[in-house]
Amino acid sequence: MADLIVRGGKNLSGEITPAGNKNAALPILCATLLTNETVILRNFPELLDVIKLIDLLKSLGSDIDWNKEEKVLTINNSNLRKDFGDEGFPLGMRGAVLLLGPLAVRMDHIEVKSKIGGCALGIRELDPHIDILKALGAKVESDNHLIIDTSQGLQGGSIWTDYMSVTTTENFIMAASMAKGVSVLTNAASEPHVQDLCNCLIQMGANIENIGSCKIIVHGVEELHGTDFTISSDHHEITTLLALGAMTGGEVRVTNSVPDYFPLINRVFKKLGVNIEYEGDTAIVRENQELKVQKPYTKNMLPKIEAAPWPYFPADLIPLMVALAVKAEGSILFWNKLYEGGFFWIPELIKFGAQIVMCDPYRIIVYGNKPLKPATVNAPDIIRATVALLMLALTVEGESKIHNADAIRRAHPNFIENLNKLGADIEWIE
Repeated sequence: MADLIVRGGKNLSGEITPAGNKNAALPILCATLLTNETVILRNFPELLDVIKLIDLLKSLGSDIDWNKEEKVLTINNSNLRKDFGDEGFPLGMRGAVLLLGPLAVRMDHIEVKSKIGGCALGIRELDPHIDILKALGAKVESDNHLIIDTSQGLQGGSIWTDYMSVTTTENFIMAASMAKGVSVLTNAASEPHVQDLCNCLIQMGANIENIGSCKIIVHGVEELHGTDFTISSDHHEITTLLALGAMTGGEVRVTNSVPDYFPLINRVFKKLGVNIEYEGDTAIVRENQELKVQKPYTKNMLPKIEAAPWPYFPADLIPLMVALAVKAEGSILFWNKLYEGGFFWIPELIKFGAQIVMCDPYRIIVYGNKPLKPATVNAPDIIRATVALLMLALTVEGESKIHNADAIRRAHPNFIENLNKLGADIEWIE
């Protein structure tokens, strides 16, 4: 595990290009299993979760060439094995669940031998993934092990899921793309990374309707072909860079900033006194923003930022806005409607002097613009929460230390190096 030393109190300014979206790269990499032709993926991020999945695919027979300097990955799966052997499906590996959809097309049987659990944010259910495969004709047996039988092929089907799950939606879309007939998923997730996956599959020859909506219709096709696809910029990283400019009083310009995804995110920035401008697809936060919580017209209501599945404000961005709110004058309520463990890292933020009241596992109130001090904190195994601790440390004069900060490397390649280019003073201690 690696630590971060942060010498804060410096303005961050400059122009920067964000990385490709990890949450798009993982499912798109899995989607390449739906064809034996070569697929080229551009703006492909170098991340720990991605590296582990690539190593797994190579062990199964995928031919992968990855030019990390050019951020281009080329993959051909024509020699992929037909099963996982004695070890069974590696469910315990991050991102592996996204293999269920394409492998249900590719393999006759998938055997899951590992235990099913969750992560620091909350329980991660396998049941919705099984439900959508059953809706598409898979036979499922559960005794000591879980066995998914698709030897008779997948058939078009319809399912209305309990809730909007990104990975469940992605598995449905991938499996349904080559099922016989028409498949419909109601209560589908519509996040930018889901849309990226759909657009890549369409380039591969899939027939998908209603992209970006909560009802996805997929017309199965007999085969998919290779393509050359560019992964979109990571909207999480874009938000982080803009927030850091505002928090440190600098001017930050973010190129390739996918403005179409940002109207609501920019409105949330505005609630904290931050104005985001655009020049084409470059997002700009000007220097010396007045960080102040905007009061609602309904005076007896506390200002609030609510997070839920897209097109709500994304729950993954809540920690970044909490860090920004700590620097803003005024008080504001945060409500994470998605993760039951989404705020358990807040005591670490309080070590800097932040004044935050935890109402319950889903809601907190931040009282901003209070005196802060350097601190030594322990990062949780939550990417954006670790980033939020780093963000606040960068605003505090003096040296802070963040233990076990490796989670940042799972989502943001060269993130620390890029922040240092903007004027930060951060170093890894391995």
